[in-house]
Formats: sequence, C-alpha cells, structure tokens
Amino acid sequence: MSKKNILAESVKVEYANPQPCCCEATFTFAADAVKAEKNKVTAYIGGVARLPGFRAGKAPASLVASKFAGEIKEELRNRIMGAAFAKIEENKELEILTVGFKTQPDLDKEGDLEFTLNMNTAPEIDLGDYNAISVELPQDAVSDEMIEERLKLYHTMYGSFTDVEEPAKADDMLKVNYAGDFELPEDASPSLKRRVAADDTFLMLSEPESIPGSIAALTGAEKGKEYSFTANFGDDCGEDALKGKSVNYKVTVLAVQRRKELTDAELLEKIKMDSIDELRKVIRQGLERDSEAKRRQEAADAVFKKLEEAAGDFPLPPALLDSENAKELQNIARTTVRSEADAEKFKAELDEHKKTAEANAKAALRRRLILAKLAKLENLTISDAELDERITGMSYYYGMKPAEMRTALERNGAIEELRMEMAAESALEKIVAKVLK
Repeated sequence: MSKKNILAESVKVEYANPQPCCCEATFTFAADAVKAEKNKVTAYIGGVARLPGFRAGKAPASLVASKFAGEIKEELRNRIMGAAFAKIEENKELEILTVGFKTQPDLDKEGDLEFTLNMNTAPEIDLGDYNAISVELPQDAVSDEMIEERLKLYHTMYGSFTDVEEPAKADDMLKVNYAGDFELPEDASPSLKRRVAADDTFLMLSEPESIPGSIAALTGAEKGKEYSFTANFGDDCGEDALKGKSVNYKVTVLAVQRRKELTDAELLEKIKMDSIDELRKVIRQGLERDSEAKRRQEAADAVFKKLEEAAGDFPLPPALLDSENAKELQNIARTTVRSEADAEKFKAELDEHKKTAEANAKAALRRRLILAKLAKLENLTISDAELDERITGMSYYYGMKPAEMRTALERNGAIEELRMEMAAESALEKIVAKVLK
C-alpha cells in the first residue's frame, strides 16, 4: 500500500447540517499519515531540487525540509485537500454548490490534523412531470397588411430629408440655432456645450429627445420664427451637470426638413433589389422570423412559470443568495449613480434598494436552481467545443480576443458557472421545443 493510499484512507469525515442547504464537513487526518505524506513530499522535492554541493536527489532530507519549507507545506496542503475532496465525492447524496473554510488546516500543529469546510448544497426540488407541460400559444400570422405597412416604412425610412415650406410635424428635422440660460462650468465638455447652445445644428422631432420638451414646443414651428420653451432634464439625460435642472431655451428655426418618400424604383435602387415582390418576400420572411422568436420567448416564459409552480417553495443556499444580493445591489447602483448627488440619494434610499435587490436576487437564484435541476434530470452537459463557441461569441460582444475572454472568465471563477448556465438554457429549450411541436 502506497503512502498516498495511507493518507487517503486515513481521513475521516463527519457531516452536520446547521441549516437548510448548508453542510459542514469536519475532516480528521491521522498524525502518522500526515507525517508520512510530508516525508513523501520532501523526498519528491529533494529529488528534483538542486542544492549547492549536492547532486540532484542526494541532499539530506533535513536540508531539503529547511530550504524548501514553504514549497513542502503548500504541496502537502494541496494533497490533503485533494484527499478531503475525494472523500466528499464518495457521498453521492451531496450536490455541492459552494465550498469555504470554517476552520483552516493547521499543518504546524502536533497530532491529528482537523479542519472544517462549509458547503452550500442544492435544495431538494421536485419538478413533477415536467414532460407533460403544455401551453396554449397561438402563432400570429403575418398578414398582407403587415407587409404593406413595413414596405411603406421602408419607402419613408430610406428617403432623404428635403426642405419644406410647411409647419413642422412629427418626425420632421429642424435646422436651428438655439441657446439655453444654463451657466456652463469652466471645464464644460464639448457635449455639454452642445446641449446648452449651438448654431446651424439639427433637432429631430422624434424620440429620443436631445432637449426635453422640444417635440411639444416645436411641432408646428415655421421657418424664420423664434420659439421659447423650458426643458426639464431628468436623471437619464446623460449629462451630470444637467440632471434635475430646468433650462430656458430660445430656438430660431432656419429650415424645416421632411423625409421624401421614395418611389418603388428609387427604393429598389437604394437597397439593390430587382423587384418589389422580391422585397415583399424578404419582408415576410423577416416578420415570420420575428413572430417565431416572439412565440419561442413566450413559450419559454410560460414553461418556466409552470416549472416554478411545480417546484413550489424551497430553501435557497445562503452563500449563493448573499452573492446574488451583492450583484443585484451593484447593478442598481451602476444604473442609478452617475454623480455625487446620485450617490447621496442612493445612500439615503439604501434600505429600499436593498429590498429591491433582495427580491431580484431571490427570483434570479430560484430560476437558476430550477433550471439546473431540469438540466440534471435531462442529463444535459456542455462540451468543451460548445463552451469555446460561446466564449468566442462573448469575446466579440466585449471587444476582446477569445483567449482574453477565457482568461478573464477563469480569473473570476466563472467558466464552470457559464457551462452550467448553458446547460440550463439547453434544458429549457428542449422542453420548449416539445411544447411548440
């Protein structure tokens, strides 16, 4: 029997469950087994290390132990943890989600080695006969009227703006000079300056408004006339200095421009197609794809709702819930805090934000666990090739090289989480496909 087997076979483990989805595993390694493994590690390092005055593998063990004490301790710890995790894997009833130390292994302590791991485990989730799920989802037919409406939009959308002598109406473009009474700071950015005053520029009478209230104030405006209105900037205006501010504007209309609707021939030339019937066919195909995508999403939502109803209430792993809470709170802060004033408001409303984050976190974690259970029941796994393909797609989105994207995911410990997320998505898609047959 090898010394490695002695270490693995010497470990004893006791389990405790202080609360739902929590398991404490206390490991005990016999002192003589730990000592034997330490000697083995020392011999291994002594065999490859080079020390002045000694041939490789011939240095005294005591010298090796002194010279490489840190390396020996690190390797011994790794082997002990490997034996501990191998012991846990023997317990087929445990579905471990997270692992952390309650007490650390003290390798300098005399006698038996003892330490405890805290583990979050998957809750018991019963999805019932999920293969029998059915939902009523009538498919929206693509009508000729829808195609003609989209065709009309193309006639307008691809047209260019030309001057008109009529009063401005919705979706027109105005060439204007404007100035607001907001006092610019000395370090005002070019974009802030443009929001406050500009000459020979353009305002679209369509959403989103660059100046709040401009559509209402300038619909009906005529060339050569001056108009005044007050703009009330909200938190989403994109300029910290203008958030929550009211600015009085004076606008001189230099020209009113309107899109010229193209003829069939002009449109076909613009989009490089041979016939309107061919364009109608392409439009139909696009609308049918959109309709099918919408139907599949509605089916996925309906299927998950039934899965969640079948699952009922179940406990949530506390470590995962804490992590999800922190993530949701960060998301709220990221979308609401853009200035010092926002930060103060966020702090004042922190309790409400925490309640929102907690509700979002519980919903997100419930979904994750339910779909993970579904993936397990369906025995779905994601291959390395499928994972690589997803990472490559993510890298394009984030403007990174695939290798850089993988490194970032590995550094954050998110590779296996991504693999499980993909398996969950595949499991849901599999049930949706059955429902839509």
